[in-house]
Amino acid sequence: MESTRPIRALTRGLDALTVLNSRDGATVSEVAQEIRLPRTTVYRILKTLCDAGFVFRDTGDDRYRLTILVRALSEGFYDEAWVSQIAKPCIDELCREIVWPVSLATLSGSVMMVRETTDHHTPLAMERYSAGFRAPLLSTAAGRVYLAFCPGPQRDNLLDLLAQSNQGEDKPARSQRADLLRMFADIKVQGYATVTRTRRLVDEVSASVPVNLHDRVLAVLTVRFVSSAVPLKSGLDRFLPKLRECAAKISTLFSELQLKVQAQAQTKSAPNAAA
Repeated sequence: MESTRPIRALTRGLDALTVLNSRDGATVSEVAQEIRLPRTTVYRILKTLCDAGFVFRDTGDDRYRLTILVRALSEGFYDEAWVSQIAKPCIDELCREIVWPVSLATLSGSVMMVRETTDHHTPLAMERYSAGFRAPLLSTAAGRVYLAFCPGPQRDNLLDLLAQSNQGEDKPARSQRADLLRMFADIKVQGYATVTRTRRLVDEVSASVPVNLHDRVLAVLTVRFVSSAVPLKSGLDRFLPKLRECAAKISTLFSELQLKVQAQAQTKSAPNAAA
């Protein structure tokens, strides 16, 4: 008869995630004390969670913190809500203004996943992508912007994951790490990234900016245009200010939605507390 006993290692990993979720990071000793396990066991659990991309160790204070990937485990519906209610109207409006295709992508594991795009609503898209399309981190403007603006420990963890993967052009060699970090530093200073690829015998430029929320990257906005129709410098001059304005609007509206959801949750819990 097949055993139905629970998997203790999985339960312990979830216990550790629960502890990290309840505070602004925790040390190995603090987690060990909370879940009543030896420090060596907890260290292995946290190391496994780091390797999986759900946790990172902040070298500034040696505390372990959750990454944005954890939100995908518990807030999938909420993610769909903000994408449809906030991001989609914003990028639709931007596309109507500039005509060229605009997309919004978020981190999904070790790739960027397109959450919304206007590709099917503009005649200027060279190739039409749909929501759910997965793009590599290192070779796309969206991925490079995410890596440039995400917390350093999370970036290091993602680069380690890519180095261990079999993703071809997105698998960095050890000798590339220093060059990549310099590139990310330059991108963070200038505030955007560009990548040019040949599509149907013409060069298509992708320009991306981050949608920042406090100390993390909520998403990445990207516009694609053909350099023969809009030269690179002209395209950046025309589109970057509008992309940044759109990113700031999404960030503000998302913060307002968060406050609204929190207020609703407190209102619902108040009668239960009184009872």
